[in-house]
Amino acid sequence: MSENIPESIPTSADPRSKRPLKKRAINTPASAQAASLDALFAKPSQDIRIPSSADPSKSHTHGQPPEIVANVQGSSAGAGSGEFHVYKASRRREYERLRAMDEELQEEEEGERWAREKRKREERDAEKTRKNREKRERAKKKGTKGGVEGKVGGLKARVDDNGNEETNATEGVDAGSGAAAQKEIGLIIHDDD
Repeated sequence: MSENIPESIPTSADPRSKRPLKKRAINTPASAQAASLDALFAKPSQDIRIPSSADPSKSHTHGQPPEIVANVQGSSAGAGSGEFHVYKASRRREYERLRAMDEELQEEEEGERWAREKRKREERDAEKTRKNREKRERAKKKGTKGGVEGKVGGLKARVDDNGNEETNATEGVDAGSGAAAQKEIGLIIHDDD
């Protein structure tokens, strides 16, 4: 033990010292709560801001919080045989964390790329639909079906030996001759033997 002489007494505890004594705060959860309440009751007119529990700045996005390693090892000689396994475990955890970060980044990039491609596909499909709609409207104004003249019901008219077009429609038949009109409707097959 040290002697009880003025040189062995700490300066703050020396009665000859003019320096103020150090106040040591005992930090317990109860004393911290009491200090917070005292500070709130000291200014009752001041607004109280309560932080939300879903604060995104305090949340960890990469899984578990980082592990604090007390005994940091290096590659120096004299390490014990048990230290190798501790090193391997910490290295494995670090590689797993880095791999998870890389996968997350890759998923984000892939999602953005897919969204861009989807947007391009939708624009291309909308343009094609618009063009087809305009084509149908033009054909409707002309009075033809499908935009091609000379077709009836989507089939080409048959041309006989004299160069006259034969159609399956009842164009030249009177409305009074119902039997002739009924006979003309439908598919006519000619044998060319």
